[in-house]
Amino acid sequence: MKAVVQRSGLASVTVEGKTVGQIDHGLVVLVGVTHEDSMTDAKYLAEKIANLRIFEDDSQKMNLSVKDAGGAILSISQFTLYGDCRKGRRPNFMEAAKPDIANELYEKFNRALEEQGLTVETGVFGAMMDVQLTNQGPVTLIIESQK
Repeated sequence: MKAVVQRSGLASVTVEGKTVGQIDHGLVVLVGVTHEDSMTDAKYLAEKIANLRIFEDDSQKMNLSVKDAGGAILSISQFTLYGDCRKGRRPNFMEAAKPDIANELYEKFNRALEEQGLTVETGVFGAMMDVQLTNQGPVTLIIESQK
């Protein structure tokens, strides 16, 4: 699994003009699933993200996790994270897992975040979504479970 993690202020996701997920403060996480991924990958990624110390403490040092900072997660499924752009001009998405497998692991990932004590808002799997966020810092990290 692969995740793009962005520290965020207000963030939301809309589908067909309707807000389906929103947070005031926390992390926006774009999540991609590939063929080899399993529940182990979902749990690893959730634990890593929940405890990643990327929020500032009173000394302005990145010492706090999203849990410590009282933040929430806006989790968005994004198969395009496994787009291969090395050849030609059209991305190849062969490394992205099939939708039924990807959705199952994406849901397990979200439940694993909730088991870490976090509030998790989501988009709609497979839908055309509009995501808005205020990237604070900016802080943006890429985390992979297989590396």
